[in-house]
Amino acid sequence: MATTTMFLGGARSGKSRLAQAAAEACPGPLIYLATAQPFDAEMATRIAHHRADRGPRWATVECPLALPEAIGAVTEGAILIDCLTLWLSNLMLGEHDIAARSADLIGALDRATLPLFVVSNEVGLGIVPEYPLGRAFRDAAGRLNQAVAAQAHRVFFVAAGMVLPLQHFSNAPL
Repeated sequence: MATTTMFLGGARSGKSRLAQAAAEACPGPLIYLATAQPFDAEMATRIAHHRADRGPRWATVECPLALPEAIGAVTEGAILIDCLTLWLSNLMLGEHDIAARSADLIGALDRATLPLFVVSNEVGLGIVPEYPLGRAFRDAAGRLNQAVAAQAHRVFFVAAGMVLPLQHFSNAPL
């Protein structure tokens, strides 16, 4: 049975490293669905560093916009998606329909038959962004994270490399 595990946290929290380790515990091939785009030299260096950290079991699929389609195209192995907030940023910069594409993603996650490990940034813990685009991104990221977390079998919040398992509200004792 396919399971979806979500790793949510801030920048440099350790979420990608932990998600990669969890995926590597699965047998068979490993598929890394990469949403980052190297718009500048610093980002290109980051991408190269992440790629070097993965071993020979990993195949990388670049999908800065077509993430739901990429999930559906994988037929074997475990899938690591890194990360949802970069995918969302790409969609917003391209003026795509965020609600429709988010629904496409949730549908792809629901239809998946392979283990999925999803990485996303929690951007709603800081100050309110000064500009409308920043506020729109924060709000869209929050909605996307909630939708994916609601669909996920397990959700972990990562801070300083430490993991806190989260519960669905309906399952949490009050």
